[in-house]
Amino acid sequence: MSLTSEEKVLIARRLDALGVDVIEAGSAITSEGERDSIRAVVRENLDAKICSYCRIRELDVEKALECDVDSIHLVVPVSDLHIEKKLKKDRETVRNDAIRSCEFAKDHGLIVELSGEDASRADLDFLKSLYADGIEAGADRLCFCDTVGILTPEHTTRIFKDLIDLGAPLSIHCHDDFGLATSNTVAAILAGAAQAHVTINGIGERAGNTPLEEVAMVLQSLYHMETKINYKELYTTSRLVSRLTGVPVAPNKSIIGGNAFTHEAGIHVHGLLADPFTYQPISPEVVGREQRIVLGKHTGRASIDASLHELGIVASDAQLNDIFARVKELGDKGLRVTDADLQAITETVLGIYKEAKVKLEELTVVSGNRVTPTASIKLTVDGNHVVEAGVGTGPVDAAIDALKKAIANMHDIELEEYHVDSITGGTDALVEVFVTMRSDKRVVTAKGARTDIIMASVEAVLEGINRLIE
Repeated sequence: MSLTSEEKVLIARRLDALGVDVIEAGSAITSEGERDSIRAVVRENLDAKICSYCRIRELDVEKALECDVDSIHLVVPVSDLHIEKKLKKDRETVRNDAIRSCEFAKDHGLIVELSGEDASRADLDFLKSLYADGIEAGADRLCFCDTVGILTPEHTTRIFKDLIDLGAPLSIHCHDDFGLATSNTVAAILAGAAQAHVTINGIGERAGNTPLEEVAMVLQSLYHMETKINYKELYTTSRLVSRLTGVPVAPNKSIIGGNAFTHEAGIHVHGLLADPFTYQPISPEVVGREQRIVLGKHTGRASIDASLHELGIVASDAQLNDIFARVKELGDKGLRVTDADLQAITETVLGIYKEAKVKLEELTVVSGNRVTPTASIKLTVDGNHVVEAGVGTGPVDAAIDALKKAIANMHDIELEEYHVDSITGGTDALVEVFVTMRSDKRVVTAKGARTDIIMASVEAVLEGINRLIE
């Protein structure tokens, strides 16, 4: 993934607000553009220390110094596999390169974290001796890297208890190749690790790195260990990083996934309404989220009743039964029932008709390999015509950009999630677009279905807008 300087600054500010101690802003040796991005983060004067990734080369350290960072993450390949196959060197040459680079960095006033790459496959005696030499050369912190994610919690505990008294704070850096990154990171902390390397949403090479949100909440909720993390900022930080990197968060991802505090099954909702903790280990507000009830095949009457209550609608038992039957019918057909669907069903059963406040009059989209995708849109908003234009990375993005601009002065509405499903096959396939939209604390879901993905997207967003501004 590639981020602009402006995007890196946005994320750095959010990480700082989150309470992160050290932000690794990039590898200064990469390019002048990368150095510009690191400098932009440094100029923010954040509370967090700003760090640059460096190999054991003085040139890497020199480029980091050009960026005025506080510290470097000096990464030393320590397994024989990496030393011999990747570097084509021997242990002593690598040791000397590491010591020389560390001393050079310390001579120029940098904080140095000496990191053993592929440490989980290294000879432990060699690793210990390298760490000892690094401390003598001035290294401020040490780091143990499980580069290919092969540690287990039990092994992690044994290793960290063995390494913890070397004379400098020891960090843990895990990859998630076997899904054990969080477990191993927590095990290391419990065994005495002073710091953990983590990422938002678990992004990183291959299967990713340890997710910050999981470690923070496991320590706080399960081990009753307080951290510096501002837990209420976890979800908003997650959404920002997902949007800027283009890496979506799986709906079933713990803590920050779309479904983490979402309930459908009737028996769950019934218990939830009696006491939220019957089917939730923590309150969603702790991490800046809200509890949601969704409707579908497994929905119970309690879910319908609660959803209608949120909409401010009172229905009789007979009407509630009718609404319940219609929702179940859609669910049995394998269809998703959005908030807009429920409101439309309810309005039909109760004989209510609400005319949409925002209507689409015209939409024109231009796109191609030699033109910036551009859209112009004409809406009727409360009886008044509004014309706006937008650009985007593609025709759908341009159309939604124009639509958001058209209502920007009237309503603060955010598109949180966008998902497309192809219902039929072929180039003329019918597609369904599902969106989740927010206005202040209110969240609704809506959908559009067309053979034209642009129109389906606009239809879904318009449906969500109209439900939010009623």
